[in-house]
Amino acid sequence: MKIILLFGPTAVGKTELISRFFQKNYEIINADSLQVYQTLDIGTAKPSAELMNHIPHHLIDIISPKDQFHAGEFVRLADSLALDITNRGKIPVICGGTAFYFRNYLYGLPEIPEIDISFREKLNFELQTKGIKYLYNELEKLDPERAKKIHPNDKYRIVRSLEIIRGSGTVQSKFKPSENLRSGITPLIIGLERDRTELYKRVNQRVDEMFESGFLKEVKHCFEQGLEETDPGMQGIGYREFFLMNRRGDITISDVKDLIKMNSRRYAKRQITFFKSLPDVKWVHPDDVDLIRDEIMCFLQR
Repeated sequence: MKIILLFGPTAVGKTELISRFFQKNYEIINADSLQVYQTLDIGTAKPSAELMNHIPHHLIDIISPKDQFHAGEFVRLADSLALDITNRGKIPVICGGTAFYFRNYLYGLPEIPEIDISFREKLNFELQTKGIKYLYNELEKLDPERAKKIHPNDKYRIVRSLEIIRGSGTVQSKFKPSENLRSGITPLIIGLERDRTELYKRVNQRVDEMFESGFLKEVKHCFEQGLEETDPGMQGIGYREFFLMNRRGDITISDVKDLIKMNSRRYAKRQITFFKSLPDVKWVHPDDVDLIRDEIMCFLQR
């Protein structure tokens, strides 16, 4: 099955490129870990309703911000959608910026042994009685590499990481994904890149536009819904900074905006580093539509 993978850091111009080129005969499978959540629209830079009506998009607005969405679920749903799109004579395009979704889609999830459920039950009891900070501190001691990648309030990932350690005797970071491409897929992998200075300027501009478009109203609505800092959807950049403001009391809206910009730039840097580690990527500038068209036409004709 032929499939196009299109990725790049935040604000690089993925949605703009989709609207310019991927129209007739293409359908988009979202690979952004926050755009799967309902309600979170402005802060996750979801495609407009107009664009989604013009070009079919999948895996957007599918779950509550209170629910966890796993990489394994993404791979399963993306496989099913890609097959359906292909069978209807269209071309599936997986597009987004969540790096581990792409890695797991291409190479599969790490082969972690099955863990007895009793370990999870005990950890959930400890979570209720001792709190998430206690478990996160334990994870920092046992697997600091993994702890650095997890938000201190991410209950699911903290419990899962400790469950693996206790159940297997091995830290999660030791279970590496396969280096072999999964069977059944023939991918064209396109990476979008810009000059770092230009990219950071676009990141800052995007955050300004978020606030101009009513982002404060969206965040207020999240609070009114009863969403909490520990909810998966609220741990994304753009939302978690407001919880910090509430806790601190000495941070202004202007400070929050600046913090979102800084965190977004840092995230973009991490995305670039990860994407650059993937093999067989065709790196192009988002404005070079002719080159992108040539790459895709050659791929589809092979």
